[in-house]
Amino acid sequence: MNILLDTHVFIWWVRNSARLGKQARMLIQDQETRIWVSCASIWEISIKAALGRLDLLDPIVDELPRELEKSGFRLLAVNLDHALAVRALPLHHKDPFDRMLIVQAQCEDLMLMTSDPWVRAYNVRTIDASA
Repeated sequence: MNILLDTHVFIWWVRNSARLGKQARMLIQDQETRIWVSCASIWEISIKAALGRLDLLDPIVDELPRELEKSGFRLLAVNLDHALAVRALPLHHKDPFDRMLIVQAQCEDLMLMTSDPWVRAYNVRTIDASA
């Protein structure tokens, strides 16, 4: 199984948050599961941390590359196909980062692990991160 983590899910993982559900945590830890984190998520985290809108200290942000490696997560770059696919999405949700994650999941045939109910309005396979 190939899963793309929504940004908040990746943050929950890094923080070892109880908000990440037991089943979701087990899926992430399963050796048969390939976990992907989008460069768009790292970009979003960096922007929100710089604006003070995210309760992450700079050292934690600086540790994200090591956390990706330690967890065995794969980094998913934003490519031209992803960038162009965004224009075809209906405007159910206007968050540009979520929209990018949706098209990346669609283009790369990934399941998107999220707790965001707006994401489910799109034609994308999801896994509930709270379960």
